[in-house]
Amino acid sequence: MDEACADLIGGMIRIKPRAVLGLATGGTPLGVYRRLIDDCKSGLVSFRHATSFNLDEYVGLPEDHPESYHAYMRRNLFDHIDLPLSRAHLPNGNAADLEAECRRYDALIEEAGGIDLQLLGIGHNGHIGFNEPGRELSTGTHVVELAEATRQANARFFNSIDEVPKRAITMGVGTILKARTIALIAKGEDKADIVRRALEGPITTDCPASLLQTHPQLIVLLDRGAAAKLSRLSPDLSGGSTLPEERTV
Repeated sequence: MDEACADLIGGMIRIKPRAVLGLATGGTPLGVYRRLIDDCKSGLVSFRHATSFNLDEYVGLPEDHPESYHAYMRRNLFDHIDLPLSRAHLPNGNAADLEAECRRYDALIEEAGGIDLQLLGIGHNGHIGFNEPGRELSTGTHVVELAEATRQANARFFNSIDEVPKRAITMGVGTILKARTIALIAKGEDKADIVRRALEGPITTDCPASLLQTHPQLIVLLDRGAAAKLSRLSPDLSGGSTLPEERTV
């Protein structure tokens, strides 16, 4: 899975050296980033002409805090590849005017020509980026109050739940869906229920990831655990699984 996703990103860069990448954080993409680092160091791919935009950042967490997404990206990718830091963008969660920062971030993405390939994970409640379930979803970058379930899931990265920020800046669902290609990656049996809701359930703001069903170029990468409850899976001769042609596993 990690290799397939890294090859997808690397292939995009080789075809379009000035590609705009949408990047994610958390535990899911770490293996992907390790493979991209190896490919960059071995000369298989270069990011020196690329641009990146991260999905989100905590509000009020210093950029040098080890659990800020600025620090995460430097530690797990940016410090090890040739992407110029001037073109590696994350929202500023410490901006004096957060609403202005949201507008600035959307303008930067638009100026860059939009996102060519967006990497996504999925939260246990169906959030993508930090777009939490609700009656309505914001289209552009915005400030969000994090759901308690999201804070509990992220508490493992902090000393206690009390240290987990309560707000974040995140790209909106509209910005995510404008990406030309979206790669959704999920791992583990604990994601099986929400993966099924996202890919086979009704399209609803109660499961933000379900809106990905409307995207014309969605690539889904799942391990056996995360794919376990998909009803459209059919066994192949090798004992593995396949999805219909409009989905890629």
